[in-house]
Amino acid sequence: MTESYVQLLTREFKRLKSLGDAAMAQLSDGQFFATTSASDNSVAVIVKHVGGNLVSRWTDFLTSDGEKPGRNRDTEFQITADDTREELGRLWARGWTALFDALAALQDSDMARSVTIRGESLTVLQAVNRQLTHYAYHVGQIVYVAKHHRGADWRSLSIPIGRSAEFNRNPAPYV
Repeated sequence: MTESYVQLLTREFKRLKSLGDAAMAQLSDGQFFATTSASDNSVAVIVKHVGGNLVSRWTDFLTSDGEKPGRNRDTEFQITADDTREELGRLWARGWTALFDALAALQDSDMARSVTIRGESLTVLQAVNRQLTHYAYHVGQIVYVAKHHRGADWRSLSIPIGRSAEFNRNPAPYV
């Protein structure tokens, strides 16, 4: 194996961030904040939640509980007047930076170490896998909601329907 697990994680987290970024780039401000029903989350809410989670989990990842005392998770699901698209974008970027900084400091040998999230002891391996699936879940939501809002104007983030055979003849990197 030429790629370490930390390198694989970094690549996959970057791929998730890229998918989220590409989906959000297709949205107008109205679409970014829109919900399809009262019980649904807008892309803005998902970004606020993921950003808050990223900052909390990955700041001082190895040395403090991943649920920081200053985090108020419930408010991540409420959009206020202060929650501009630019401010939410900064939170999203700050969170991903915290994650990539934490990963850059890890070695594969750290995977058996213990970390704590909400008082629960986990190995680093368990914690990073939990976060990878958590972010994949929410990035999938962002893509789905963005695709819904864009309709026929959606630009595919992977192999477009009807183009699989063409891709198989001439594979190229895709998101």
